[in-house]
Amino acid sequence: MNPWIHDIDSVTVLWGQTIIYTAYCLAILSLMGWFALKLSGHDSRFVPGPRTFYLWVGFLTLLGVSLHLITYNTIPWVKDDLSGNPNVAAAFDLSIGNHAWQVPGGQLDVPCQKLVRFSVTSDDLTYGFGIFRKDNSMVTQMQVVPGHPNDLLWTFTQDGLYDIRSTEYSGPAGYRIIAKDAIAVSGCGK
Repeated sequence: MNPWIHDIDSVTVLWGQTIIYTAYCLAILSLMGWFALKLSGHDSRFVPGPRTFYLWVGFLTLLGVSLHLITYNTIPWVKDDLSGNPNVAAAFDLSIGNHAWQVPGGQLDVPCQKLVRFSVTSDDLTYGFGIFRKDNSMVTQMQVVPGHPNDLLWTFTQDGLYDIRSTEYSGPAGYRIIAKDAIAVSGCGK
């Protein structure tokens, strides 16, 4: 595995996938345009024949499968999620209930560049466990379902304070479920 992959965070992945999948969607829209021109009976030298049409469909299929295979290896959290027994440096137990987070000690001290596990339990409703940067962009998230194990594996690549928010609708009081500065990441600058 390439060592540079560990430095990729969710913002980089999101921008890369936005560009790649936008181009892919535009290519698919061109296919739809070809199909619409053919259905309209429009006689033009720009309307492709059946052979060209099916070659383009085959190309788009190959491109779509290739995009998924390529992005599989660039998404930083895939390896950790798929390994049967990940090497976790620290584990944190949190709970949520009655529209409030219960964070042990008020703040979790998380090591940088080390795989950590967040085990979150819900006492009553389905919530979301989202980790957010100070600019309000999301780092990662998962759904927290009562009565089920809810574990999230993550490796932080930047020091700082992170907020925990519920990312799942849980009624009118759900928009206030925020634990400010609940995660303190340190050790990246070493």
